[in-house]
Amino acid sequence: MREFVRPIAAALGTACLAAALAIVSTGEAQAQAKQAPPTKQAPPTQTAPAQAAPPQTQQPALKQMALTEKQIEGVLAAQKDMDAITEKLPDNGKPDPKLVAQIEGVAKQNGFASYDEYNNVLDNIGLVLGGFDPATKKYVGPEAVIKAQIAQVRADKKMSATDKKAVLADLNAALKSPAPSIENKGNIELVAKYYDKLIAAMGENQE
Repeated sequence: MREFVRPIAAALGTACLAAALAIVSTGEAQAQAKQAPPTKQAPPTQTAPAQAAPPQTQQPALKQMALTEKQIEGVLAAQKDMDAITEKLPDNGKPDPKLVAQIEGVAKQNGFASYDEYNNVLDNIGLVLGGFDPATKKYVGPEAVIKAQIAQVRADKKMSATDKKAVLADLNAALKSPAPSIENKGNIELVAKYYDKLIAAMGENQE
């Protein structure tokens, strides 16, 4: 996915980035050092997947909401078409208005009032996913996930010292920029139900 559509992993900030990347592939510690595309929210460093339909320079803070199964299924159903379109978007520069219109159309075809609503749902999903332990698939909170990643990276003897230093710097920064608390606790149970499908979608988006 291009910057125009943020990876699902990015709903929180630096914390989410580390958590999301680890969820997709816990063994690929280097992936955790990658920078996530700009988030919709200001404070956190990691983002949930997507931006407001037309690219924005100033992005509002994450608007938390109570997720529904229909919304999650809509996100999953839209991924293939969204990916096909966003692959055509330039890494830098203003996106083609025609492509922007197509993305808006895909969002509406999958039950969302707009691409902005689609993005907000992705952000809320990412916020929850950032706190799941990929090993147990249980929600433990983003702080616990990041601490586990730090221990994993420190124990990794195959990673170069330079890469390890960079990854640890990102992870430690994530601990200092905690993700917002989940206001709608029911989202945790709902995301857990679709955990495998969401992670599969995230993995494809980050390839």
